[in-house]
Amino acid sequence: MFDLVIFDCDGVLIDSEVISARMLIAELAAYGVEIDTAYVAEHFLGRSYPTVLRTIRDAFQVALPDGFETGYRARLIDGFRAALVPVPGVREVVERLAVPYALATSSSPPRLCESLEIAGLNDLFEGCATTASEVVHGKPAPDLFLRVAEKFSVEPSRCLVIEDSLAGVQAGLAAGMTVWRFTGGSHLAGLDLALPADATPHRVFASFGEFFHAAPQLLNKDPKHAA
Repeated sequence: MFDLVIFDCDGVLIDSEVISARMLIAELAAYGVEIDTAYVAEHFLGRSYPTVLRTIRDAFQVALPDGFETGYRARLIDGFRAALVPVPGVREVVERLAVPYALATSSSPPRLCESLEIAGLNDLFEGCATTASEVVHGKPAPDLFLRVAEKFSVEPSRCLVIEDSLAGVQAGLAAGMTVWRFTGGSHLAGLDLALPADATPHRVFASFGEFFHAAPQLLNKDPKHAA
């Protein structure tokens, strides 16, 4: 059914989006920009940081200083070191996959590297991660996922994408891939999880304990592999 599983990172592999949202809201408040977690989820999830800053400048007509991004990134990593954890059950799923897997993220390479190391998942994704820095157009364009499929020499129709954000779901569908939406991240708790009719994922699940239920063929049943 699938030859490659492509995982988003933030909000799927690591429970980072809630930390990022809270810190961004606090940082922007100092410049008179008042937003909440629902706004962040609707407009920023799945987008690259340069895209987020451009959206903020355009929507709120605020002039953020040149050092805003650098300072925010540094403080965010400090926040990750204090509170970042992997999403429960994700390591067990990745380790038991019967097909190859990859990571595709809008994060920058340095942030991805530090995030995975802090969360203790860097060993799983060494050499199989692709970031938005490798494509011209980030999510919701399909470029990032198509780039991953190209690197693994897999037809897009044989790829399964695991995403949490609207932009990510749209990107996976635009790439002609099967998309499962993960809604178990802390950043989505209490929010309206409805997506537009033209961005309907093939499946929605809230726990990685349910991951293999809909596609048991993805589970490697070899006891040695599981160990």
